Amino acid sequence: MNNLIQNYELILTELTKICSHIISFKQIRQPKLSDLELVALNLTAEYMSYNSELQLFRAIKGTYLDAKIERSVYNKRRRKFFDYTEKIRQRLSEKFSHLSNLFIIDSTPIEICKISRAKRSS
Repeated sequence: MNNLIQNYELILTELTKICSHIISFKQIRQPKLSDLELVALNLTAEYMSYNSELQLFRAIKGTYLDAKIERSVYNKRRRKFFDYTEKIRQRLSEKFSHLSNLFIIDSTPIEICKISRAKRSS
């Protein structure tokens, strides 16, 4: 069991407590991975800074999640559930908003503008 699975299970238990009122989309063929499980996997991947599907599916390989979803299906459903994921994010933020008025976000700085002619102009 790797770190991804442990984090996934923690996030999934919290989501089932918080988001029981959110209904799933109806599908013709019943998927092996429920909508809430898919969103939990997506949030876990974001939490663990997996930027690509390849990185996520390498971490999933050999676990019980490997048999539940394929890459192409994951990507299609993940895009389809964007609004669903945003509702869940709002519910999570409501849960944490009463705890503190101050939040610290740790992110990687990204260079937006690059001065390309700085060396030539001096």
